Amino acid sequence: MADPSTYRPAPGAIPTSPGVYRFRDAHGRVIYVGKAKSLRPRLSSYFQDLAGLHPRTATMVTTAAAVEWTVVSTEVEALQLEYSWIKEFDPRFNVKYRDDKSYPELAVTLDEEYPRVQVMRGAHKKGVRYFGPYGHAWAIRETVDLLLRVFPVRTCSNGVFKRARQVGRPCLLGYIGKCAAPCVGKVSADEHRALAEDFCDFMAGRTGNYLRRLEEQMQEAAAEMEYEKAARLRDDIGALKRAMEKNAIVLADATDADLLALAEDELEAAVQIFHVRGGRVRGQRGWVTDKVEDVDTAGLVEHALQQLYGGAGPDERSEAVPREVLVPALPEPAGPVREWLSGLRGAQVDLRVPQRGDKKDLMATVQRNAQQALALHKTKRASDLTTRSRALQEIADALELDSVPLRIECFDISHLQGEDVVASMVVFEDGLARKSEYRRFQIKGFEGQDDVRSMHEVISRRFRRYLQEREQTGEWAVPEEGADDEPGTPSGPVDPGTARDDGGRPRRFAYPPQLLVVDGGQPQVAAARRALDELGIDDVALCGLAKRLEEVWLPGEDDPVVLPRSSEGLYLLQRVRDEAHRFAITYQRSKRSKRLTAGELDSVPGLGETRRQALLKHFGSLKRLRAATVDELCAVPGIGRRTAETVAAVLSSRTPAALAVNTATGEIIDDSAETAGTAAGAAPQTAPSQETP
Repeated sequence: MADPSTYRPAPGAIPTSPGVYRFRDAHGRVIYVGKAKSLRPRLSSYFQDLAGLHPRTATMVTTAAAVEWTVVSTEVEALQLEYSWIKEFDPRFNVKYRDDKSYPELAVTLDEEYPRVQVMRGAHKKGVRYFGPYGHAWAIRETVDLLLRVFPVRTCSNGVFKRARQVGRPCLLGYIGKCAAPCVGKVSADEHRALAEDFCDFMAGRTGNYLRRLEEQMQEAAAEMEYEKAARLRDDIGALKRAMEKNAIVLADATDADLLALAEDELEAAVQIFHVRGGRVRGQRGWVTDKVEDVDTAGLVEHALQQLYGGAGPDERSEAVPREVLVPALPEPAGPVREWLSGLRGAQVDLRVPQRGDKKDLMATVQRNAQQALALHKTKRASDLTTRSRALQEIADALELDSVPLRIECFDISHLQGEDVVASMVVFEDGLARKSEYRRFQIKGFEGQDDVRSMHEVISRRFRRYLQEREQTGEWAVPEEGADDEPGTPSGPVDPGTARDDGGRPRRFAYPPQLLVVDGGQPQVAAARRALDELGIDDVALCGLAKRLEEVWLPGEDDPVVLPRSSEGLYLLQRVRDEAHRFAITYQRSKRSKRLTAGELDSVPGLGETRRQALLKHFGSLKRLRAATVDELCAVPGIGRRTAETVAAVLSSRTPAALAVNTATGEIIDDSAETAGTAAGAAPQTAPSQETP
């Protein structure tokens, strides 16, 4: 690990001009490329106290052994040079978007004497016109099949084309009218090129004029009683419209725009781009990247724009960059990026964040696609056996465990301003979630908000149950009076066959984890350690994962364990923590919703939903139910005398609610007309100032 002070430039040696800088490691490899409006303050920020740097930035400057810079004239030049160097050197600490697959595109080879329409993947070639990219190759072929009726451009390979010219006979498409058959001279090279250019114009979105021209020709043919020609033109128009319907109109003003959205967490980010031409979505693509540098959403957007448009060739830049580029956040500063895009297009480019209307709604759709892409990426990554094994081994090495933690339990606390405080326990076995082992807890020991105290209570309850169930199976020795052993001393290894109760059902807390993870930092870890010590459990490893910087805290340690950003072990711990948080907040929301919609009968002990509905159905309203005697309550099927007495006591102790008011009409609703749904669920709107008669 290098000391940044050993290669820090001398004071005043760094210019204040715009420029691009490179950090190199001890072997001379470029590990990071950045740009700055003023090089001096930007580079000086890297050489401050390491404790004040972001962990990823600190790792970069301690890995580097030298820094160098290049001065440029403008920020636009700095942007262009930064992208060129990132592409050339592939620095390990720069954000780089990588395609999760090779997207197919519709290509027209205008550089050939007889242009060909085909599906292409990979890098763009000079002289080829591209449309897309598309999500699937079959979508391109379906579109081409419809358009060949109107634009019979050749689609055959060069070998098939040469063979047809030799034998003087076209292929099947030439016979059925889906190829103009230039191979046998049915059309000249110029006529065939004109067909290819019309095809390109239609795919580029210039459809209105062409359809109107075909409709005029159809009307003229019909007027001249050339009905076969008119019918053929009618079918051509229908084929074009069907091809257009495959891309529904999303922007009514025939806008040309690219919409870019991001979904990100602490370690990874996914970007999705929708290419809209003529108001229709013409293509879609996306990438997933590791966040190897300290970068916010605006920085990710800037990197994505460089990746998206920087690789376009000189002949296709004007078409690659649309008039509008819509993003979730503007790069800082946005002026150089906007100027760079305008230079690529050769005309003004509007780079902005959509605020309202159809464009904002479409941006929300792109955002959902980005979130789904990130979730799918995480699912694929988690399902790989080799990756899971490496993640577990990395956790064992980082925490200095004797063996890999095959069973991991994670706990999280959730509440809303101190109300409905709950906790969750999620279980991962062999790196995969085992949802049948998930458990939920209500905090019962105290009222109010105290995450540390809540964590202590939940850990104590979970492992107290574990000790009780192990003792019942005889796997834990119960000490005799006066013995030195404390309760909780293990007598042997876990036997899965004994982890069931007398009815054959699995015991809920029979298995201990090899690793216990709590959501939080030092305070939560200390509370969990105290709970385990009080129960005499010392064979369960413990750590906490703090969300702010993804630091792993161990009990009794003043400094956290910082796993490498690219560590599969950190990724697994993060996924376990996020799942615990999801499970806890889902339970907390359900409790809050139930509390807000609870009726008077919900608080009757032992009275479930079925019998509540039976009572309300029998008496017809809550008012009649309050007036009923115990004997009348016992007449309801399923209601015994003890339950009837409990219901009567609870209802008699409650003050009747104020008069219900229909907020739509202002009418007072008689309590006798209350429905079962109102009594059992959410109460109607009431007038608090009115007294109950």
